Amino acid sequence: CSGRERESNMPIYIFSFLHVLHRITLEIMTLQPKCEDVETAEGVAITVTGVAQVKVMVDNELLGYACEQFLGKSVMEIKSVILQTLEGHLRSILGTLTVEQIYQDRDRFAALVREVAAPDVGRMGIEILSFTIKDVYDKVEYLSSLGKSQTAAVQRDADIGVAEAERDAGIREAECKKEMMDIKFQADTKMADSKRGLEMQKAAFNQEVNTKKAEAQLAYELQAAKEQQKIRLEEIEIEVVQRKKQITIEEKEIDRTEKELIATVKRPAESEAYKMQQLAEGQKMKKVLTAQAEAEKIRCIGEAEAGSIEAIGKAEAEKMRLKAEAYQHYGEAAKTALVLEALPKIAGKVAAPLAQTNEIVILSGDGSRVTGEVNRLLAELPVSVNALTGVDLMKIPFLQKMTNPQA
Repeated sequence: CSGRERESNMPIYIFSFLHVLHRITLEIMTLQPKCEDVETAEGVAITVTGVAQVKVMVDNELLGYACEQFLGKSVMEIKSVILQTLEGHLRSILGTLTVEQIYQDRDRFAALVREVAAPDVGRMGIEILSFTIKDVYDKVEYLSSLGKSQTAAVQRDADIGVAEAERDAGIREAECKKEMMDIKFQADTKMADSKRGLEMQKAAFNQEVNTKKAEAQLAYELQAAKEQQKIRLEEIEIEVVQRKKQITIEEKEIDRTEKELIATVKRPAESEAYKMQQLAEGQKMKKVLTAQAEAEKIRCIGEAEAGSIEAIGKAEAEKMRLKAEAYQHYGEAAKTALVLEALPKIAGKVAAPLAQTNEIVILSGDGSRVTGEVNRLLAELPVSVNALTGVDLMKIPFLQKMTNPQA
């Protein structure tokens, strides 16, 4: 067969999913089974009313039974099914007992009803928490004929039975409510944990979102700052261009002003300067010629004075030569006389700076230091005289004794 025929023969599977939500109550249901005009073992027709507390069992297997039987039904429908079951068992048990047994021993009667009905309702996932006889009466006044005392006793027992039944029902109801509250508390706890987890997750998500928002805001601000910086750079460039144009305009204005100054000030000033320069050159030439004439005059006078000084110097030299020859001729006595003549002049020159000194104080802790200073001055005196005159005083015997007393 062809490929198309093979494809047409292939089975096609289509899966569809449908979710249906059904609820079933776990609360306690109160039922009041009632059997009217039911004949007892003795044939007396009586009416019996009971009170039953039932609930859906929470055991997994039994809860499955309950869901199988009642899932999707309302509470009233569930109560109706259980009520019919209890009334059926109640009616069958009434046919096996006498009026006295039913009336006098209601607890046994109620226990018998629970014992007989429990397996049937248990297979439906229902648990009978309590079952009590609420009321027993007849329309033929059979019960009233038992006597006042019996009536009173029966009435008392009935009241006691009702009270005990209500008490048991109340206790069981309280226990059931406690169980319900425990289950509700566990459910609320789980719900609170789930809610707390959800809130923590939402807080983490919000923190992450806020972080991203902050990063985006910072990025936006950074980009805005960069754009602002670019705009500022463009403005600066525009200002630079404008400044350059302004500088160019100012330079042209300066050139124009310079040309105007050259035309109006510099040219006349140059003419005046050239005039002054020519006048200065004339004055300079005049002064130069005058100075040359004066210099020539001074030179002539200098030459005359130099000739005169030369003649005087030669005469002085000749005089000194003659003195030297005389000193050489006379020997040491002449040299000593020459030194003695020169000493007052030397002393005058040395003491000239001291003439303006009012007082000289020599500070010394040693009394012999003054003498040492005087001896040092005397020792340096021949050297000074030798430097000034060329005469060595140390060769004169008299001065040798003065400067060197030990000799």
